[in-house]
Amino acid sequence: MLHGVDTVQVMATGTLIFLIIGGVGVGVLTLALLGSGVLHLGQPDVDGPVSLEAAAGFTGAFGFGGAIVNELLGGRTPGMIAAAVVGGVLAAVPTGWLAARLSRAARNMRTDATPTRDHLAGAIGLVVTPIPSGGYGEVRVRLAGQPVKLNARADGPMPVGTRIFVVEALSETSVHVETY
Repeated sequence: MLHGVDTVQVMATGTLIFLIIGGVGVGVLTLALLGSGVLHLGQPDVDGPVSLEAAAGFTGAFGFGGAIVNELLGGRTPGMIAAAVVGGVLAAVPTGWLAARLSRAARNMRTDATPTRDHLAGAIGLVVTPIPSGGYGEVRVRLAGQPVKLNARADGPMPVGTRIFVVEALSETSVHVETY
């Protein structure tokens, strides 16, 4: 306390501006990630040479990097603010490059084909609900490494626990089975 007045550290205006820029970058990045993946906004190939994620990562790192440098320098003069801009750019360039690489890798990631009913024929599994004569029961098979429960018919009755072989897929959710 000096002469009855509290001394309060006041954030430099430049730092506040840099923090706002960083916050805008994070907000745009959030919308880019949620918008394309969850909300289905835009097309992944409309970004042009620079993806929205890369631009948002660059902007966020520029703002927060500039704010850090500005506060460390006590940026109250134009020269110090210019140094903070340089510091922000030094933080933003690798961040933007990394964001571009990661977003491109995520978009171009190879995935397995979605299994269809044609993949059910030949699967081996177990009866989990008895299969009556002329009716449906349930079987569990592994399809693409995942357990799948299906309605099943058989030429004769099959009790729970019987190992089965899928002969034919009658629909997307039902199969014809034989004892394995």
